Amino acid sequence: MSPQLTAPSTKHPPTHSDSEELTSGELLDLFGDEYTRRVYEAVAEEPRSGRAVAEAADVSRPTAYRRLNDLSDAGLVRTEMVIRDDGHHLERFEAVAESLSISLADGCLDAIVTVDE
Repeated sequence: MSPQLTAPSTKHPPTHSDSEELTSGELLDLFGDEYTRRVYEAVAEEPRSGRAVAEAADVSRPTAYRRLNDLSDAGLVRTEMVIRDDGHHLERFEAVAESLSISLADGCLDAIVTVDE
């Protein structure tokens, strides 16, 4: 069974936190950004290097890396260092979130992310 990150609703502005403490607002803000969605879709399609993510998402490399770092900080993307045949290394990004559910109950907005370990 995949673990779930529960993001309770909040009336306070989102603050930086680790993935176990993401608020619903932080999750919605994260995926509310078009570039973040495009970057996430690129790594959800297949694991990619930062450069390949930028190309697939049609964003600049700095934008891709900023969004990848945000997604990684949120626990939605994991990174792996890959050593190439020529001895050089690159960082590869892989999506780990399986689902994002939004619930509206009792006047509260709750978001739950299910991630693959």
